[in-house]
Amino acid sequence: MACENAQNIKYMSDSIKHECGIALIRLLKPLSYYKEKYGSSLYGMDKMYLMLEKQHNRGQDGAGFACIKFDMPPGKTYIDIARSVTGTPIKDAFAEAADRIKASVRDEAVYQDPEALKMCAPFCGELFLGHVRYGTFGGNTIENTHPFIRESNWKSRNLILAGNFNLTNVKDLFRSLVEVGQHPVNMSDARTVLEKLASQLDHDNQKLYDGYRAQGLSKPQISEMMPKALDLRKIVSKVASDWDGGFVFSGLLGYGDAFVVRDPNGIRPAFYYKDDEILVVASERPVIQTAFNVPLAEVRELPPAGMIWARRTGEVEITEYMTPSANPRPCSFERIYFSRGTDADIYAERKRLGALLCDDLLKAIDRDLENAVFSSIPNTAQVAFHGLSEALERYCDTIKAERLHRLQAETPGQPLSAERIRSVLDFHPRTDQIVVKDAKMRTFITQDKDRDDLVSHVYDVTYGKIREFKDTLVVLDDSVVRGTTLRRSILRILDRLGPKRIVVASSAPQIRYPDCYGIDMAKMGDLIAFQAAVSLLKSSGRAGLIEEVYRECCRQSALPAVEQVNVVKRIYEPFGYEEISDHIAELLTTQGMRAEIKVVFQTVENLHKACPRHTGDWYFTGDYPTPGGNAVVNRAFINYIENKNERAY
Repeated sequence: MACENAQNIKYMSDSIKHECGIALIRLLKPLSYYKEKYGSSLYGMDKMYLMLEKQHNRGQDGAGFACIKFDMPPGKTYIDIARSVTGTPIKDAFAEAADRIKASVRDEAVYQDPEALKMCAPFCGELFLGHVRYGTFGGNTIENTHPFIRESNWKSRNLILAGNFNLTNVKDLFRSLVEVGQHPVNMSDARTVLEKLASQLDHDNQKLYDGYRAQGLSKPQISEMMPKALDLRKIVSKVASDWDGGFVFSGLLGYGDAFVVRDPNGIRPAFYYKDDEILVVASERPVIQTAFNVPLAEVRELPPAGMIWARRTGEVEITEYMTPSANPRPCSFERIYFSRGTDADIYAERKRLGALLCDDLLKAIDRDLENAVFSSIPNTAQVAFHGLSEALERYCDTIKAERLHRLQAETPGQPLSAERIRSVLDFHPRTDQIVVKDAKMRTFITQDKDRDDLVSHVYDVTYGKIREFKDTLVVLDDSVVRGTTLRRSILRILDRLGPKRIVVASSAPQIRYPDCYGIDMAKMGDLIAFQAAVSLLKSSGRAGLIEEVYRECCRQSALPAVEQVNVVKRIYEPFGYEEISDHIAELLTTQGMRAEIKVVFQTVENLHKACPRHTGDWYFTGDYPTPGGNAVVNRAFINYIENKNERAY
């Protein structure tokens, strides 16, 4: 089968990854202030290092940061950038910066004089932008590592950009650059956004320049006046109106203005803090709390369609650069998995996700707690497991109360003995750390069978806790996406312990659809829930529906994105939620396994109970918040049917 209008963008990664983290620092006092109060002329650089290290969970393929110095005389460098794509990119980017500083300072006394250090050494400035990257588009090269810079001899035309984003319509944006006469040498999403913003910046600069020249002003006068007259909100608004996706972009202008913008649906996160000393922005709230020792209540979330505009003058404006969505859809996967669990709200939400699985898991084990052991799969499910454990304890408390009441009824008027009371109170859920993750092992063996055997040893188990052929083992994970690790590794080694049944619990619902807003789940065929639905269609004699959906997806793909609907939902319609879960369990069961496998997923309803403010659930429900999402899911299905190993956007 083949469908017209097929795209040819190579899908870069098979492992789930997240799209990056940003950090911005604007020092609002003279550098001497920070030297005197905090003892460092490189206060901004020191804090940027800490902020990026605290966000290393968001990206380990590359890291970089940029610095702008204010009021530097002509002939002096005022923009510095360091980037790295080594195995330890944050450490190495800052090591490079430190080496450059040392090479520039010949007199140690200069470190005690911030203004002198600023004049002779890089990275001693007032404005910083940092980034950590997971690469999902383009290779892991310096050229694809943020921040990006578009250079000019005019300060007001210098633009530095970094982002946490995925846009569904990069091809259209790229085409628009070509149509205005540009010749981009790179089709990466970040470079395309940079050039779109830079093009609008050039346009507004030129318009101001022409107006000032018409008034008879000199070129040096114009150079001083243009930065004050540029309207960054207007520039960003014009360009962002064409963006379809989830994003947080941050930019620095050569003359000292800075901005951060969040998408109208609030899909990607951004937080900020400001006092009279500093403005900071990060992708996660605890980063700011830790790096600057500020209380939770003082760190604010940038709202959907929000813009932070930090002017060179020191004024900071929080505004809207466009109309926010009437129904914002912040990404729920941030809460389930990607963001650090040290955030107070995320910690509480993950515990609720675990607790809300309790009833379904009790049903899965026939409420036989005496013969069940509960564990978690390291390491991200630990908080949800705490919530599940507490819910199980509450259930046990209910059982204990009923038993005590029953015992008392059997011997009315007589006090219960301490021994009988103790026998009741000793009833607790059996919780242990059964699955242990060893140090990462390199799969240097190339033959599939041998490589799979090596991968199976990445995890190990705790022996002696499972009674063979008697106990049910329940293991909690944060999500089941492809099921590859479960099938090839975890379930195999758990089966060696001899449980009569293994119940795999997921604190996330079934992932049925690709994401296109920042999580690298672009291939439909990789999702085990989708595999289960297709398998059920074929085994139940309804394979014709697959062809029907394919043809409708082809028809939809010829329409503008705004007119498309998610046709792939029809693949799941014939089956109930538990039916899909049960078939996933069959797909995870490999030949030779002795234990019965059962899979229990979080429901979408309970997800929203646990994370009421983060309703982005398109990967579970197929309800995409932007038109580009529907176009992507239809294209992903076409790629699946046509066996194209391509990214769908």
